[in-house]
Amino acid sequence: MTFSVALFDLDGTLVDSLPFIMSTYKLVFKKLNLPWNEIELIKWIGRPLREIASFFAGEKKDKFLKLYERYYNLDFENNVSPFPGTFEMLESLKINGFLLGIVTSKGKEGAARTIKITGLDNYMDVVITAHDVNVHKPFPDPILKALDILNVSPGRSLYIGDSYHDIKAGLGAGTITLAVTWGINTREELAALNPDGLLESWADLERYLV
Repeated sequence: MTFSVALFDLDGTLVDSLPFIMSTYKLVFKKLNLPWNEIELIKWIGRPLREIASFFAGEKKDKFLKLYERYYNLDFENNVSPFPGTFEMLESLKINGFLLGIVTSKGKEGAARTIKITGLDNYMDVVITAHDVNVHKPFPDPILKALDILNVSPGRSLYIGDSYHDIKAGLGAGTITLAVTWGINTREELAALNPDGLLESWADLERYLV
């Protein structure tokens, strides 16, 4: 099989931002006097912020959203950076003729800022955010939209993510779906979803490209 596209989740896959994201949520929960349940919240990481706010805050969802954005933006620039080896991996894929993209449940503005600040914008041919589709991960719709824009079939594509929602979306879209083990879900949790492979580091990606 010859692949021509590699699509990636953003937070927890390309970018080391999850500790900051979780600490931001914790501040919001405390401010709104919501019961903090980290295990339950982890199940929701990878879905759009608005869905998370609705589930955990109910009628307070608008306050939840405003507080999250306020706290997140306070020190955003100092708390996001690409995981080790990310640029080298992307550069290698580009050299080998791959089209690259990001498919994230982050909103358009937040995704654009993250991608620009980290320098990932220099590599991406397509970016799909929560604002670009009506149906989000774990459904395959955002991945399929990215592939439609690139005019490439799922069978010639890779999707790589770190969460339950990423793996379900990739498998549902029909891409070769790989799970990185340094993100929000544990190796065991990811393995139970039967992805096409597990990556312990970016160096492991090469074995799936031959």
